[in-house]
Amino acid sequence: ESPDQCLSLLPWDRFSSWLHCVCVVGFDLELGQAVEVIYPPHSKLTDKEKTNICYLSFPDSNSGCLGDTQFCFRFRRSPGRKVSCCFLDQLDRDLPVYLKKDSAYYYGYVYFRQVRDKSLKRGYFQKSLVLISKLPYVHLFRTMLKQIAPEYFEKSEAFLEAVCSDIDRWPPPVPGKVLQLPIMGVIMKLRIPTYRDKPGTTPIVQNMHQADAQISMALPTVHEVDLFRCFCPVFFHIQMLWELVLLGEPLVVMAPSPAESSETVLALVSCISPLKYCSDFRPYFTIHDSEFKEYTTRTQAPPSVILGVTNPFFAKTLQHWPHIIRIGDMKLPGEVPKQVKVKKLKNLKTLDSKPGVYTSYKPYLNKDEEIVKQLQKGVQQKRPTEAQSVILRRYFLELTESFIIPLERYVASLMPLQKCISPWKSPPQLRQFSQDDFMKTLEKAGPQLTSGLKGDWIGLYRHFLKSPNFDGWFRSRQKEMTQKLEALHLEALCNENLVFWSQKHTEVETVDLVLKLKNKLLQADREHLPVKTDTLKKLQTHINDIILALPDDLQDILLKTGT
Repeated sequence: ESPDQCLSLLPWDRFSSWLHCVCVVGFDLELGQAVEVIYPPHSKLTDKEKTNICYLSFPDSNSGCLGDTQFCFRFRRSPGRKVSCCFLDQLDRDLPVYLKKDSAYYYGYVYFRQVRDKSLKRGYFQKSLVLISKLPYVHLFRTMLKQIAPEYFEKSEAFLEAVCSDIDRWPPPVPGKVLQLPIMGVIMKLRIPTYRDKPGTTPIVQNMHQADAQISMALPTVHEVDLFRCFCPVFFHIQMLWELVLLGEPLVVMAPSPAESSETVLALVSCISPLKYCSDFRPYFTIHDSEFKEYTTRTQAPPSVILGVTNPFFAKTLQHWPHIIRIGDMKLPGEVPKQVKVKKLKNLKTLDSKPGVYTSYKPYLNKDEEIVKQLQKGVQQKRPTEAQSVILRRYFLELTESFIIPLERYVASLMPLQKCISPWKSPPQLRQFSQDDFMKTLEKAGPQLTSGLKGDWIGLYRHFLKSPNFDGWFRSRQKEMTQKLEALHLEALCNENLVFWSQKHTEVETVDLVLKLKNKLLQADREHLPVKTDTLKKLQTHINDIILALPDDLQDILLKTGT
């Protein structure tokens, strides 16, 4: 089925492949923050989800965000609602692992406006337009809100309706294609990455000049944040922060506003790309959050999670956390902070402590002075922040790849040899992962092959193997390799003369073989095994030929079974 056929089923199907709903959150003198509008009206949100959206859509009162502010948050979906579309699952499979949606969470993309208004009792107009989506496409939704929110605040619900019907005409979010998304007279052009893209390369979407009246804007990315701007306040500690994120250590970002907290948390999560950060992260977290108690309790060690906070109350609540990043106002990167030492945690008593990283963590790897010099030089030469971000992103990518390649190489060696695959036996199992065996490979084929960085790489690997990020990475590799074995087993079956085999065996054995082969076909479809279509067709032909060689009564039964 083509994407368009699959998604022309019902009204709102296209809309829901991009967004769950659009909400307007306002301030009511009696109720406080409240969801005023949900569009489309049939969108389902539980009371708990609505409460989370209410509190997460407004900055803390102490943030003093006058004017317009954009930020994003992430919250847990209420369990029990499974909305799945076969087609969207197919799209998800083509994404790089770090962009795959996590069905347990929603993102909220916020455009908040606060302006003085004497006609209102509170003296202020306060409202947020919020897009709720499962997709982590922060740059796309941020750009989109910039287009529509200012106009929405001037206009009314009818405008929101028009926006939503625009979105409901968008093509589905297919990775790897250049998509044109019209929104209120503007066409956004973009390309969603696929897992086949070489990491670190972004195919450029050209901005074509169109003959018609529609303005078109090309988005350089759908999901990336301005890495250099986010890391500028903690510039000298980028490598240590990379280690902390890689190891899934509990991290809290204390920032003056949700815009800065959310950008910084997203930058941290993305710095280990193309690895997926497998723990929970909250770009903006408040004391009203439904997980507040769970995440701030002192009765157990802090969880593996990255929190972005702005409320001064957290300086007290989270002072037992092992790693705290304190960010002042993000200046434009005209100046890089002077060399700053890592600060002792005991010095962090209040939220107005000096910006910096508060931790007693000792990095495993020696510091890379080269990247610091390169970026400092860029600042002196007034290099654009986009160019600085490209340098920084490439640095993180090379560091992550140097770290992960030895693991990839070792895990590939756990795959049984092709000659061990027999059509008449179950597919062989993968060999067990052995930490000792892996460590032995590092001497000859470790990160030193691709990275000049010295330090305790072995210690870093030992720590990593206990982390949620290793667990998530290894599980996804295991699944891929097991599916590959199943696919090779199917191919081995196809290359056998199955009709000849069935003629040499009893009817009972032949019926058993037919049922097993039918199961194999169903499994290939259900688990989307990496099998060529020709192989599947060939197997189906084998099955049909075997059945036709059987007595009529058996033929009738077998043709109806398990199709």
